[in-house]
Amino acid sequence: MQTSDFFFNLPQELIAQEPGARRGDSRLMTLNRRTGERRHLLVSDLPAVLPEGGLLVFNDSRVRKARLSGETPGGKNVEFLLVDENQGVWRTLCKNASRRRLGGLYNFPGGVTGEITAKSDGVVTLRFDPPVNDSYLDVYGRVPLPPYIKRGEGEAFAARDCERYQTVYAREPGSAAAPTAGLHFTNELLLQLKRQGVECAFITLHVGPGTFLPVRSKTVEGHRMHEESFFIDEKTASRIELAKTQKRKIIAVGTTSARTLESAWSSGGIRAGAGKTSIFIYGAYRFCVVDGLFTNFHTPFSTLLMLVSCFAGQDSSPEEGRRLILDAYALAVEKGYRFFSYGDAMLIE
Repeated sequence: MQTSDFFFNLPQELIAQEPGARRGDSRLMTLNRRTGERRHLLVSDLPAVLPEGGLLVFNDSRVRKARLSGETPGGKNVEFLLVDENQGVWRTLCKNASRRRLGGLYNFPGGVTGEITAKSDGVVTLRFDPPVNDSYLDVYGRVPLPPYIKRGEGEAFAARDCERYQTVYAREPGSAAAPTAGLHFTNELLLQLKRQGVECAFITLHVGPGTFLPVRSKTVEGHRMHEESFFIDEKTASRIELAKTQKRKIIAVGTTSARTLESAWSSGGIRAGAGKTSIFIYGAYRFCVVDGLFTNFHTPFSTLLMLVSCFAGQDSSPEEGRRLILDAYALAVEKGYRFFSYGDAMLIE
C-alpha cells in the first residue's frame, strides 16, 4: 500500500487550535461501515445512539507534563518531549535529533543536568542528574500539545490545556499525548450512558511515538511502530470476554483502546496484566475484539487514519474501507467539522 493513498485536503482553519467552550459539546458524525450511511449528530446524543448492553472501553492513561526545555552550555534552548522512563533514563524526542551528540549536556530547571547517552530511530536517551519524575514535571514541564496546535501559550491557555488536554477519568500518569477520543466525555455523559444500559470499562495504554509519529516511508508496509506499554486488570479482561461471549458490541473509545484490545487478544480471550505493543493495524487486518470505534478525525498519512480505514473495511475490503473514510472526511470538511486533538468526533459502527 502506498502512504500517499492516505492523503486528504484539509483547510488550515478546520484544525482545532483550542478546545470547545464546554467539554462534550462536540459534533459527531456516525458512519455505518456496511451501508455507508452517515449521520450528523452531537456527542451528547451517544446515549441514544449506542446499543443497550454495549461495552465502551476507555484508555485511562494520564498525560504528564512531558515537554521540558533544556539549555546547552552555549546558551541554546532545546525542547525535549519525554516519552517514557526506565531506571532513571528517559527516552525523548526533540528537533534535529540526529544532530545531538552522544555525551551532550543540557541544563534543565531546578538545577538538573541531562546527558545524552544513546540515539536510535529519532529517539534521544537522556540521563538526568538528579533523576526526574512526574512530581518534577508537574512543576517544570509543560502540556505536550501536538505541533499542529500553533497559538500562544500564556497562563490562561496553559491552565485551560492542563484541564482540557486530559480526560475526566485519567488515572495513571505515563502518556506523552492525550488519548484524544476520550476528551469528549464528561462525568454527566458517562452517568447517562450507564443509565441507558451501556457498560464502561477502563484499560491503560501510555501514548507514545507508536501512536503519534507520522508514516514517513513511501509504502505503508515500510513503517515501523514504536513500542508502547499497556495494562489490563483481571476484572476488566473478564468483563470484555463476557461481552464477547454474549455477542454484545464492544466499542473502543479511541485508536489506543482499539490497539490495546487487539494486542491483548490471545487464544480466544483477553490476556490480563502488563504488556507492550507495537501493533500496526492497516490493510487486510481482521479485528478480533472491536465491533465499533469512537474516534476523532485524524491527520493525513497517519497510522491512525490507516487504522480507521482498516476498521471501516472489515465487511468489504481494505480499498472500500479507505474510500469510505476519505469520503466521510471530505464530507466533514464540507460541513465544517473540527479536526484532530481538540476537534469533533466520529463513530464507526
